[in-house]
Amino acid sequence: MEIDLSPKLAKKLYGGDGGSYFAWSPSELPMLREGNIGAAKLALEKNGFALPKYSDSAQVAYVLQGAGVVGIVLPEKEEKVLPVKKGDAIALPFGVVTWWYNKEDTEFVVLFLGDTSKAHKRGEFTDFYLNGSNGIFTGFSTEFVGRAWDLEEDIAKTLVSKQSGKGIVKVCGANLPEPKKEHRDGMTLNCEEAPLDVDIKKGGRVVVLNTKNLPLVGEVGLGADLVRLDGSAMCSPGFSCDSALQVTYIVRGSGRVQVVGVDGKRVLETTIKAGNLFIVPRFFVVSKIADPEGLEWFSIITTPNPIFTHLAGSIGVWKALSPQVLEAAFNVDLATEKLFRSKRTSDAIFFPPPN
Repeated sequence: MEIDLSPKLAKKLYGGDGGSYFAWSPSELPMLREGNIGAAKLALEKNGFALPKYSDSAQVAYVLQGAGVVGIVLPEKEEKVLPVKKGDAIALPFGVVTWWYNKEDTEFVVLFLGDTSKAHKRGEFTDFYLNGSNGIFTGFSTEFVGRAWDLEEDIAKTLVSKQSGKGIVKVCGANLPEPKKEHRDGMTLNCEEAPLDVDIKKGGRVVVLNTKNLPLVGEVGLGADLVRLDGSAMCSPGFSCDSALQVTYIVRGSGRVQVVGVDGKRVLETTIKAGNLFIVPRFFVVSKIADPEGLEWFSIITTPNPIFTHLAGSIGVWKALSPQVLEAAFNVDLATEKLFRSKRTSDAIFFPPPN
């Protein structure tokens, strides 16, 4: 059965004055269900506060825009309150409780990508808010709340019913904890400031998120990367050779993408733009060409230490094969094989635009 791989935009699920929550639906993007992947976005306005919650999925969060504060409580640990900004990636293992707050004028936008193999619904996150109109507190009777926390009935009623907001609220003048820079250590990595893993002049740059620079991703079970492709440059055709899926969100710019799958069939050829999300199936080969303004994307890979094989360039698999094999495989003469081998002699995975 053929699956639609077309890039999709997220749709708003709920929100109000404090901000909105968006998600991609597996009914519109079937590869989410097939790959057990969830994807969502949180957008907070000034003084927007996302109430404390936990999810049924391990996730990687990536700050797309603005700056804000995130509170994180790992199982049986004390709360850490982190200042976060554009470019920050945060690993969120199972069982972590988080809250998010924006005290700045600029909208604060966070992308969430994660593994839903153990979730209630394949391809979707299910969040459990601790309070609010749809929170855990609301579900329990005042008797149970009073007994559990040793509270008088009137206080229990207040805790159960006082917060009428759902998920996201606006809290003007709230005295929330101040973030501590030292709490960032081991919890987050700024992909825009981290050392580059790949840097090709007029081509592109890559920062890879793995267990070496953010060990917590090992608990999440996902790897990630931020790729910035210069104007009109090309990313070499390649595939994940360890059976991982590539889930790609376009952060900035636009360009073209082609994906080739089983039996050499081109299964996707389309234009991609900021806000699009698409998924490359296991072992399928993908390549992208940026438009003149450039192209930037953030991806998760469904393994914490991904391995990729590229087909072009000196590190490409074609260059590793012997000349005789290439002649026979392409059914060409020696001169054509030599011409093919003489091109793309650098070890780059990004190619600048033609002169």
